[in-house]
Amino acid sequence: MRTRPSGRRWPAALRRTAIPAVAAFVALTVLSACANGGGLRVEGAEAPPASSTPSIALGTNGVQPELKLTPEVAVDLAQVRVKLLADKHLPQYARSVLEKCTVIPRCLSRGKTVDVMHSGTPQQIVFIHTLENFVFGFFLIAVEPSGPRPIWSLKADLPTVNASPQGELVVESKIFTIDDKVCCPSGGRIEVYRWDGRQMAKVSSTDQ
Repeated sequence: MRTRPSGRRWPAALRRTAIPAVAAFVALTVLSACANGGGLRVEGAEAPPASSTPSIALGTNGVQPELKLTPEVAVDLAQVRVKLLADKHLPQYARSVLEKCTVIPRCLSRGKTVDVMHSGTPQQIVFIHTLENFVFGFFLIAVEPSGPRPIWSLKADLPTVNASPQGELVVESKIFTIDDKVCCPSGGRIEVYRWDGRQMAKVSSTDQ
């Protein structure tokens, strides 16, 4: 009596077609389990590693400015007023307001903290305005251990002042004509200033 073989050998041609098909079926089964959250952690193939640095626009010197933030400060506005009035070069338009201003927040207010002097010591923007809260200029004040020190000032109507990623001072202000109301200026102006080691120098000015 002949014994029946326990297994049957497939022809070589059949093995060459069947094995890839089985492999493809297994791969599809695994992918389907991942897509359906079948107990596996799903990670996108293009997802950046957790320690990667976010994409940030670089400055002209190749440094990522956002990673080197200027610490916020709160300069004493009463001290600022005293220092400004003691300055012989204080513009007359500012002196006339500050001399009459006894309630400091009615004529001075704090703006952003910057380091446009690249000194490592923060400077703060301090706005000067009328009693009706119309801002008509600002001062760049260095915040030092000995107290606030006025560095520079600019006369500008309703200015918005920020530091650029390159460390320049960007001033956006409004342009009024004689017939313009406070609510409705005729245009605007964008000016860029840069510290040249001694003073703030205008880099560009664009009217809108």
